[in-house]
Amino acid sequence: MNTKETTLEQKYHFKGRIMNMREDKVVCPDGRHTTREVCEHCDGVAVLPVTEDGEIVLVSQFRYPFGTEVLEAPAGKVDGNEHHLACGKRELSEETGYEADEMIYLGFVYPSPGCMTERIHLYLAKGLHEGQAHPDEGEFLEIRRMKLSDAVAMCDENKIDDAKTAVLILRAARILGL
Repeated sequence: MNTKETTLEQKYHFKGRIMNMREDKVVCPDGRHTTREVCEHCDGVAVLPVTEDGEIVLVSQFRYPFGTEVLEAPAGKVDGNEHHLACGKRELSEETGYEADEMIYLGFVYPSPGCMTERIHLYLAKGLHEGQAHPDEGEFLEIRRMKLSDAVAMCDENKIDDAKTAVLILRAARILGL
């Protein structure tokens, strides 16, 4: 079955620093015309640091759109032509102070494929060396350490509700044999 839609026209309504919003006119496979609202967003990276004693390192930060603190893996946006691995190393250092001997790529996820172009690359960081965190200006983070098994349980109980973090924790748990 053909499910592909064909773009006829694109109209931008907003262009910002990290995202653009456009409205596309498309033709559906059955010939019907409709519109699609698309948020163009740069790619991102999320990193799950695992310490020698098997704890993971997460960050808690206030997320304005939801009006609450969210527990997340250290993460950030890919800058320009930066490779996602370089971005992951940078974000890990900025948000936690850690550097890793090993960064294991765990694939990527589409956080909201119905309306966003963003792709988030996922990494497991091992062989950590502790340093000093240096978050971006305006970024206020609290570092939280916990057992990976506790984090898996929190995902199951919807206490870790950030999608990229939940996927990353569950993929890492499978790879680490939990």
